[in-house]
Amino acid sequence: MGEWHVASQVTKKTMDSQTIERFCLREDLSTYDPYDVWKTRAGFAAKRVFTRSRLVGMGPAAMVMAFDTFLNNRRRVGYLRQEYPIVRALAVLCLLNLHAMHPRPLYKDRARAHLLWLADHRSPGHAGAGWGLGFRYTCMPAVVYEPTEAFSTVTPYALEAFVRFSDRFATHDFADVIRSVHVFLQNDLQVMHETDRHLATSYGTFRDRIAFNAVAYTMYSYSLVLPWLEPVQKEAARARIRKLYSYLRDSQRRDGSWFYSPSGRSFIDCFHSCFVLKNIVKTDRTVPLEGSEDVVRRGYEYLITAFRDQHTGLFRRFSIANRPGVVKYDLYDNAEMLNLAVLLAHRELAETLAARIAKRFVRAEGIYSKIDLFNKPRDLNTLRWAVMPYLYAVSEYLLHA
Repeated sequence: MGEWHVASQVTKKTMDSQTIERFCLREDLSTYDPYDVWKTRAGFAAKRVFTRSRLVGMGPAAMVMAFDTFLNNRRRVGYLRQEYPIVRALAVLCLLNLHAMHPRPLYKDRARAHLLWLADHRSPGHAGAGWGLGFRYTCMPAVVYEPTEAFSTVTPYALEAFVRFSDRFATHDFADVIRSVHVFLQNDLQVMHETDRHLATSYGTFRDRIAFNAVAYTMYSYSLVLPWLEPVQKEAARARIRKLYSYLRDSQRRDGSWFYSPSGRSFIDCFHSCFVLKNIVKTDRTVPLEGSEDVVRRGYEYLITAFRDQHTGLFRRFSIANRPGVVKYDLYDNAEMLNLAVLLAHRELAETLAARIAKRFVRAEGIYSKIDLFNKPRDLNTLRWAVMPYLYAVSEYLLHA
C-alpha cells in the first residue's frame, strides 16, 4: 500500500509537471481572457456607466456579463488573443521551479526567452521599468487606465522573475532592468498618504486610489530590489518597507481582514486578501516585519473561516460583496489560497485544496477559470485569469511537497 501511494504521487507529480510544461514552454503566450468582453466598445461603455451609477449601469453590465458567460464563452466571437506581462512572468517562475526539481537546459532557455520578451515590452512613457495590463480599463468614475499604464500590482511579478532568474543562474544580464524597476518605485508610483509612521502608494502611476493589495505589492517590490541597491538606497528602501507595512498592519480589521480599499463602496474578497498576506510573508523573509506573525495568523484564520465552503472544500470569492455576480467559484481565489498554504507550510490544506481544484477546474481539454452558478465550467485556458497563477501555485506545491 505504501509503495502504491509513493508511485501514485510520483505519477501525479509527473502529470502536473507536464501540464506546466504544456503551457509555459510555448513561444507564444497570447491568450483569451475573462475580461475580453469589457474591452469591447459595448463592454467598456457599460462598465463606465456602472462605475458612475450602479443603479443606471446595473442593467447594461448584467447584459454584457450574461452575453459573455452564457452565449459567447466558448466561441469568443469578436475577442482577440493578447499577450500579458504577468503571464510571461509567471511562466518564468513556473519554469524556475521545474528547473529546481529537474535542471533541464530547456527550462532555463525558455525562461530566459520570456524575460527578454518582458524586457522588450515594458510599459512606455515611464521613468522606470514597469508593466501593466495592456488594455484600457476603468474601475472608478474618475479613473481610467490606458493600455500603456504600468501597475504596482503587475510589475512585482516581472521583477520577481528577473530577480529569481538572476539569483538562480548567478547572472547580472538583467541588472539594468531590475534597477530600473527601483526607479519606477521611486519616481513613477505616487505617494497617496504619508505620515511619520505610514505610507500608502498609488495603484498606477498617477494619483488614482489606495488599494491594500497594491500597497503590499509595492512593499514586496522594495524587498526584491534591496540586494541590487547602493547602501544609501537600501536604507531608504528599508524605511519605506517599514512604513508601508505599518500602514497595512494598522489597517487590518479586528477579524483579521482587509477591505480592498480604505475608501468608497469596498468589498472583501479571497484572492486580494491572499495578495496582502503573501506579500507580507515574503517581505518578512527579507526584511523582518514587527508583529507580522500575528498579522498573518489572523488574516489566514479569516480566510479559512469566511471563504472556505465546507461542502466542496473550495474557496468562495466574497465575504463582503459590492455587486452581484454569476460566478460560484473562481480559480484565482483557489490558486492564491493554494499558494498561500504552501508558503505557510500548511501541508494538509495544500494537499486537500490541490486535489479539489483539479477535480473541479481541470478537464481533458484544459483548465477552466470559473464555475458558474449552474456548476458549469467557464473561461477555458485563459492564462492571465487564472490558469498561470494556478500553475505557479502547483509548481510551488510540487517543489515543496
